[in-house]
Amino acid sequence: MKIVFLDAKSIGEDIDLSGYDKLGEVVKYPYSTPEEAGERTKDADVIILNKVEINEKSIGEAKNLKLVCVTATGTNNLDKDYLAERGIEWRNVAGYSTETVAQHTFALLFYLMEKLRYYDDYVKNENYVNDSMFTHFDHKFHELSGKTWGIIGLGNIGRRVADIAKCFGCNVIYYSTSGKNDQKDYKRVEFDELLAASDIVSVHAPLTDDTLGLMNREAFSKMKNSAIFLNLGRGPIVEEADLAKALDEGELAAAGLDVLTKEPMSEDNPLRRIKDSERLIITPHIAWASIEARTRLMDIILGQIKEFFNI
Repeated sequence: MKIVFLDAKSIGEDIDLSGYDKLGEVVKYPYSTPEEAGERTKDADVIILNKVEINEKSIGEAKNLKLVCVTATGTNNLDKDYLAERGIEWRNVAGYSTETVAQHTFALLFYLMEKLRYYDDYVKNENYVNDSMFTHFDHKFHELSGKTWGIIGLGNIGRRVADIAKCFGCNVIYYSTSGKNDQKDYKRVEFDELLAASDIVSVHAPLTDDTLGLMNREAFSKMKNSAIFLNLGRGPIVEEADLAKALDEGELAAAGLDVLTKEPMSEDNPLRRIKDSERLIITPHIAWASIEARTRLMDIILGQIKEFFNI
């Protein structure tokens, strides 16, 4: 068996992949363009990838290919009709990053909510050295307890965020982007109600026709001026120009993002010009990437390959 990793750099060099070597020949490429993938998959039985597009162009000459494994939950990059036509099966992984994405959601929130950049700078710039008082709280902040937290997409991750928010004393409400998700423990509301009522709005939904551009100018205008917006779902759910304008015009207090419409960030991204870290923090799509989550991810995929080939 030949296993080809098309973008192994997205997994990280700190994760033990020795279990794959026991299955056969393993070739790892840091990253691959669709053109490079076409050459690199010619004699592969299994390919493992994250973001590489899989279609006739990239695997058209892969005559031995039997299984495509995606090191993620989303599979937008797979031409599933083409794979079915060729009789090639595919696997993705769900649930491996629930804990780490929930954790990162709160990391973004507390960074913004407690003005941590300002207070860190205040001390590191030595303003606190021999200060006039024992305390300094010029940049005001609030308790999380008693706030309303609106969740867009109450799947595994959204539900975990809801449970943690509840422990902090939040009133949790949610909006089902599909209209089909009913959770007895939390109140389901319509989209406009969630926007108007929430002090924190966090997105944990997949990218679908229903969520594409969901958070736009109209949506931001319905939120509280004091609200914090968080996107841990998919970048294109947010109209980034509209978010930039909403932040500039004070229609919401702050935003924390781990995903963008184009990744890595493009030069013309309208959020690029906002340098005020009290209003905006963007992390480079890292919410999923704790050591534990990446280890879990690759262990699951190894198991999928073994199961497929009955090893």
